[in-house]
Amino acid sequence: MQIAATVSRSRAPLLASASASLLTRLLFSSQSLRGVEALVSASPQPPSISSIFPPALGCARLYHDGRPRGPLWRGKKLIGKEALFIILGLKRFKDDKEKLDKFIKTHVLRLLKLDMVAVLNELERQEEVSLAVKMFRVIQKQDWYKPDVFLYKDLIIALARRKKMDDVMELWESMRKEYLFPDSQTYTEVIRGFLQYGSPADAMNIYEDMKKSPDPPEQLPFRILLKGLLPHPLLRNKVKQDFEEIFPDQRVYDPPEEIFGLR
Repeated sequence: MQIAATVSRSRAPLLASASASLLTRLLFSSQSLRGVEALVSASPQPPSISSIFPPALGCARLYHDGRPRGPLWRGKKLIGKEALFIILGLKRFKDDKEKLDKFIKTHVLRLLKLDMVAVLNELERQEEVSLAVKMFRVIQKQDWYKPDVFLYKDLIIALARRKKMDDVMELWESMRKEYLFPDSQTYTEVIRGFLQYGSPADAMNIYEDMKKSPDPPEQLPFRILLKGLLPHPLLRNKVKQDFEEIFPDQRVYDPPEEIFGLR
C-alpha cells in the first residue's frame, strides 16, 4: 500500500502536465476552427487558400493559374497548324510538279501574310531550299508584298550554303532590280559559295558589286577572298591592294611562294 501510494504520488505531476498539454491543444484547435468559420461566414465566396493561409505565414501558392510563363512563353516561336499543314503538303508533293502547283493554288494562296512568311522561314531552316524559292515567288505576287532585303538575305544565304549558285544569281538579279543592297554577311556567304563552287570569276563579280554598296565595307568578305584566291595570285593581289587601302592598320598574311606555284 505504501509503495502504491508512492507510485501514484510520483505519477501525479506527469498526468497533470499531460492533461494541461492536451487542454492547450484543444483550445488552440477550437480557436483556429472558430477563425476559419468566421472567415467563411464573413465572405459570400468560398475562402481561397491564400486567405486562410496568407503568404506571411510562409505558405506559397500551391496551384498554377494557367497563364503563360513570361520569358519562356515569349521566346518560343510558334507556327500555326495551317502553316504546318502547308509545309507537310509542300514536302509531300515536291517531286511531282503538277500536284505541287495544284496544292499551291488550292492551299498556299489562302494563307495569311504571317503564315506565308513562317512557312518560308521554316523551309529555309529545314534546308528545303527549292521549296523555299517557290514559296518566295508566291510571296512576291501578293498584294501586300514590299521589297525586303531580309527576305532575300535569308533565302540567298540558305541557297549559297547548299551550293545552289544558279538560284542565288537569279535572286541576286531580282534583288538588284528592286534596288536593294545586301549586307556584309550576304556578300560573305555568296563569295564563299562561289569559291567552294569552283568559280573565282563569279566571286570577283560579287566582290566588285560589294565595292559599290552604300554600306561601309567589312573585313570578313575580304579575308574570305584572300584565302580562297590563293591559287589565283593575280586576282588575290588586286583584292590585297584594295584591302590595304581600306584597312591600312590591318595586316594580310602572305603564305610562302611555294603555295602560289612560284618556285
